[in-house]
Amino acid sequence: MPDSQPENVVLQILRDMRAEMATKDDIADLRSEMHSLRADVASDIHTLDNKIDVTRKELSEQIVGLRRAVVEYHSAVIGHGNIIADLEARVRRVEQRLGLDEH
Repeated sequence: MPDSQPENVVLQILRDMRAEMATKDDIADLRSEMHSLRADVASDIHTLDNKIDVTRKELSEQIVGLRRAVVEYHSAVIGHGNIIADLEARVRRVEQRLGLDEH
């Protein structure tokens, strides 16, 4: 046997494997990091949910305001239409009483 080989190859392979394996401390550190990451993700999701709720509320308020503005506009236009129609009817009656041409 050459001098560069260990006495027992299997034993040397097992020692090398043990040196590369994670220790209990390594696993505990990984678990701690996972818990921390989980808490960060949960916090981020909570923050995003709050932002979505605020955005949804603001959008809803804007839609309500827009609807109100459209209703007010239509009311004003219809109101003006009624006033003009009433005025035209009165002018026609005046023209008829005075016997004026409608041309």
